[in-house]
Amino acid sequence: MSHALDAVFSALADPTRRRILTLLLEDDMAVTDVAEPFQMSLAAISKHLQVLAEAGLITQERRGRVKWCKLEPDALRAASVWMQGFGQFDPVDLDAFERFLAGELQDDAPDDAPSPAPAG
Repeated sequence: MSHALDAVFSALADPTRRRILTLLLEDDMAVTDVAEPFQMSLAAISKHLQVLAEAGLITQERRGRVKWCKLEPDALRAASVWMQGFGQFDPVDLDAFERFLAGELQDDAPDDAPSPAPAG
């Protein structure tokens, strides 16, 4: 397995990073907006974002004084192609992946947190 795929699977192994990807499925977001729903420091979120960026799952761009994050689904496609090599996996269905991540987000949410709105 290539270093790039190792980085993707390693990044996806963390539930916080999967939640971040769920947030970015909706639209590009400023780093501060990504950090808002989490009970951790901005520095900790920035480290998670750096792992996602190094894996190619997101890109970050500075617009003025604000750093924006954008989902890059091509890294997921590369992981999907690798898994398809085993012959037991279908191509990545990004809608199904979005549903999976939304379910992960609900499972990881504290009991007092509002549930995410259904994607539509």
